Amino acid sequence: MKQRLAILVLCLSACAAWSTPLAGLDQLRGADVVILGEVHDNPAHHLWQAEAVDALAPAAVVFEMLTPDQATRITPDLLALPDALAAAIGWDQSGWPEFALYQPLFAALGEATIFGAALPYEDVRAAVSDGAAARFSGDAVSYGLDRPQPEDQQALREELQAEAHCNALPAALLPGMVEAQRLRDAGFAARVLEALAVTGGPVVLITGNGHARTDWAVPAMIAMAAPEVSVISVGQFESEPEGDIPFDLWRVTEPAERDDPCAAFQ
Repeated sequence: MKQRLAILVLCLSACAAWSTPLAGLDQLRGADVVILGEVHDNPAHHLWQAEAVDALAPAAVVFEMLTPDQATRITPDLLALPDALAAAIGWDQSGWPEFALYQPLFAALGEATIFGAALPYEDVRAAVSDGAAARFSGDAVSYGLDRPQPEDQQALREELQAEAHCNALPAALLPGMVEAQRLRDAGFAARVLEALAVTGGPVVLITGNGHARTDWAVPAMIAMAAPEVSVISVGQFESEPEGDIPFDLWRVTEPAERDDPCAAFQ
C-alpha cells in the first residue's frame, strides 16, 4: 500500500518540458500509441480516460494496474459484470484504489485486446539494489538502462522520489528507487510495443502521470527502442500547472477528496 501511495504523490508533481492544454479528443487521433496519464484516485481522470478510449476505439489497451496473468482472465462477458470482473482479477488485493473508479474505463474497452504491464513485485524490489538493467527481461540497451542518466535528471528524479515518499526515505535509498521506476518505465514501454506488434495498433496505455512523462518515462523509452513509433502523451492535473510540463498535452480537473497520503509514513 505504501508503494501505491508513493506513486500517487509522485503523480501530483509537475516538472519541466513542453506541452499544450488539451482542446479535444481529436488531438489524440493518428498516433500509434496514446498514453493517458492519471492521478490514480481521481474519478474524473478515469471518466475522461473512458471517453478517450471510447472515441479512439484502439486495437489494444495496456494497463499499468494489471499483470499479464490478470489481463488474460478478462473476458467480454466479465466486462459487463463489474463485481465478477473485480473478483476474477483479484482487484481488492491489488493495492489500487477501489474498482468502481476504474469500472467506466473497463466498460469502454469495446473490442480492444487487453494487456497487463505490471512487473513482478520481486523484480521491482530487486532493482532498488541491483539496478534496472539487471532486472529487465528485455534488451536493456535498447531502453537506455545500461547507462546512467544525466546528473541533473538523476538529481531531479531523486528529489521527486523523496517527495513521493513524504521525505521519509534515507537519502542513500533514493538512487535505488529511481532505478525501480526506470525498470517499470521500460517494462511498460516494452509491453506497449508488444501490443502494437500483436494488434497493429493503435494502442492506449493507462498509467500514472509519472510514467507518462515525455522527458524520461515511457514515451522517451519508446522513442529510444522504436523511434518510428508515434506517441502522444496526456497528463491530467488537479490544479493549473506552472512552467513547462513534460507531456504533449494536458488537462486540469477538480482535485479528488482524499486523506493525507503522508499519514502512512508517520
